[in-house]
Amino acid sequence: MTTPATVSQPAAAWMAGSAEPAALRLAEISAGYGQGPAVLEHVHLAIARGERVAVVGPNGAGKSTLFKVVVGLMPHRTGDVLVHGHSHRAGDCPSIGYVPQREAVDWRFPLSVSDVVVMGTLRQVGWLRWPGRGQRAVAQQALEQVGLAQLANRPIGDLSGGQQQRVFIARALAQRADVLLLDEPFSGVDVEGQEAIFDVLDDLRQSRVTVLLSTHDLEMAATRFDRLVLLNRRVVADGPAKTVLTPDRLASAYGGRLVVWRDGQHVAVTADEGRP
Repeated sequence: MTTPATVSQPAAAWMAGSAEPAALRLAEISAGYGQGPAVLEHVHLAIARGERVAVVGPNGAGKSTLFKVVVGLMPHRTGDVLVHGHSHRAGDCPSIGYVPQREAVDWRFPLSVSDVVVMGTLRQVGWLRWPGRGQRAVAQQALEQVGLAQLANRPIGDLSGGQQQRVFIARALAQRADVLLLDEPFSGVDVEGQEAIFDVLDDLRQSRVTVLLSTHDLEMAATRFDRLVLLNRRVVADGPAKTVLTPDRLASAYGGRLVVWRDGQHVAVTADEGRP
């Protein structure tokens, strides 16, 4: 059996000193596809309200699977997911907003920006009722939060990659989610678009929205996030960048062809494959 990684010191200190439950807690999560081998094994994780956490690891490490389990799109074989202390094993948790990888979305579908954001309000009005003026107002407010109100009537497929990601963040805000999962949101997004997304995330931090984001960019993860989770089927390391991005831990997670450059306290990694 794999030994669970310990909870990071910042998270442990917060849990010890606060009566408030973790915004998100994963306990002994294992998951896989069909009858195949486990993609995730014995994952333990606790994230405080308002934390901004980056999940890093090689291709095939289970990052997208982890997000699908948390949001309820994929069942887990063992363990439980708790949101603000409450189990949501059955899924459909309105507190969690999910921004999938851009490749998972058909951007040719004939929807306007406003239509996409209004979808976040459907839990409030019911699936068989048509959204009304109130839901449109909520969607417009969410678009204002992400700086895209002027594009409300544009087809979603006409937007840049960064704008599309911000629209999906607005949909989560319209849903009134306070735990936000973003799966590789910077893939195919230029530097200007990345900064626009971080501007939104900085604003959400002020509202204590919890953000869990997966990325392959270790330098970005090290400099723009409170905490890193290094994942390869299990949690290899969890904590500040300087304790997670060490050569030994990176080699343990990535394996394959690994090159490490030191630049002060930063470590950059190039790896083509994960350790089997």
